[in-house]
Amino acid sequence: MNLKFGIIIFLAALIGLFVLQNIEQVQVSFLFWSISMSRAIMLFFVILTGIAIGWLLRGHFMHRPQQ
Repeated sequence: MNLKFGIIIFLAALIGLFVLQNIEQVQVSFLFWSISMSRAIMLFFVILTGIAIGWLLRGHFMHRPQQ
């Protein structure tokens, strides 16, 4: 097992533990709507959004012309 894979597994375990400890219901409001959901689900979507943004930005910066 290489170091990068080990770090990814460790971070995934930390994220999972953090999410499991936050299972209360929260009210999320955005513009004209609001929804009540588990804090764990909200955190999952926030983390997933961050991963997606990082993946998109990585692709953008990797294909930039070099000067």
